[in-house]
Amino acid sequence: MTDRPRGGLIALCIAELVSWGLLYYSLPVAVEPISQDMEWSHTVVTAALSLGLVVSAIAGIRVGKLLDSYGPRSIMSLGTVIGVLALLIVAAAPNLLVFYLAWVLAGFAQAATLYPPAFAVVTRWYGANRVKPLTTITLVGGLASTVFAPIIAWLIDSYGWRPIYVVLAVVLAVTALPMHLFFLNRRWTDEASTVTEKPSPAQIRTVTRDPRFVVLQIAVAASTFTLFAVTINIIPLIIERGADYSIAAIALGLVGFGQVTGRFFYPALERRSSPRSRTVILFAAGAVGLWLLALVPGPIWLLIGIGMLAGGVRGCITLLQATAVSDRWGTKNFGAINGVFVAPITVGTALAPAAGPALAGLVGGYPLMAIVMAGLLTAATALAAKS
Repeated sequence: MTDRPRGGLIALCIAELVSWGLLYYSLPVAVEPISQDMEWSHTVVTAALSLGLVVSAIAGIRVGKLLDSYGPRSIMSLGTVIGVLALLIVAAAPNLLVFYLAWVLAGFAQAATLYPPAFAVVTRWYGANRVKPLTTITLVGGLASTVFAPIIAWLIDSYGWRPIYVVLAVVLAVTALPMHLFFLNRRWTDEASTVTEKPSPAQIRTVTRDPRFVVLQIAVAASTFTLFAVTINIIPLIIERGADYSIAAIALGLVGFGQVTGRFFYPALERRSSPRSRTVILFAAGAVGLWLLALVPGPIWLLIGIGMLAGGVRGCITLLQATAVSDRWGTKNFGAINGVFVAPITVGTALAPAAGPALAGLVGGYPLMAIVMAGLLTAATALAAKS
C-alpha cells in the first residue's frame, strides 16, 4: 500500500518494547523502593502513572491529528525526547509535586510513542494487510514487562532508583530514538495521503459523531476497563479463595502469559469473522471468563486457568482496538479518528488498577467486584452487537 522504510517494522517493534518497558512498566517495578525512600504510600506513587496515562489519553487526540498531517518521524522522535527528559526529572525529583510533573510529562511521551501512534503507523503502512504486523508489534510490546521488569528490579536493588532512572533515560535515548529517527517516514506516501494532505475536520467529525462510533467506543472502553480491573487484581481475588501469596503471584504472571499467547490467535479470528461478529465473540468470551472468576470457588488451578483465558481475551481486544476504526471507516484520517477513539479506553486503563480494589471494598470482596465487572462486560457485549 505504501512506501515503507526498509526495516521499519523491526525498528518500530524495538521502539515499542523499550518505550513500554521504560515509560510504563518501570514505575510499577520501582514503587516499593521509591515508597520507602520518599516515605510516600504505594497508592500515591502509583497514582503518578495513572495521572500520566490520563494525560496520554487527552494528548493522544492531538497526536493523532499531527501524525496524519506530518508523518511519524518527527512526532514519535519528539515524543521519545520528551520521555528521556521525563525520566531524568523522575531521577532528580526532590518532592512529590516534581515527581508528578515528571509523570505528566511522561504522559505526553506515551501519547506519541506507545501503541496508538504505532498502530496508526502500521495501518498507514500496510493497509488491508495490517493485522499480521499489528499482531507482531503487540506480541513484542507484550514482552516489555518480561524483559525489563527483572532487569530494572535488579539494577534498583543494586544501585538505587535515582541512578537507575538516569540509566533508563540513556537507554531510551540510544535505542528508541534512533529507531524513530532513521526508520520512520518523514512524510506519508500511501494512498490516503494522496487524497488529502491535511486531516479534514468535517470528515473527522462525521465519523466521530456517528452513533455507531460512539457505541463502539463505549463498548470497547468498558471491555478494556472490566477485564483489566479484574485480571490485574487476580492476586487478591484468588487469595480470598484460599491461595497463598506465592501462588497468587504466579497466577498474575500466567495471566500476562495468556495475554501474549492470545494474540497469536487473533489473525485467524480476523480472517473468519466480520468486525461486528468478532467484537461480540471476544466480549462474550471475556464476560464468560469474568463470570467464572466471580462464581467458581476453586480449585485454585482452575481459577488460574480461567484467568489465563481471560488474559488471552484481553490480549485479543488490544488488537481489536487497533483495527476497530480502520475495519469500519477505513484509513483516511486514521490517526486523528483513532486518537479520539482510544482516549476513553486509555483513561479506563489508567483507572482500572485502582478501581478494582476500591469497588471490592465497597461491595465486600474481590469475587463480588468481579460480578459487577462481569455484568458491565455483558452489557458491553450487547452494545457491541449494535456496532
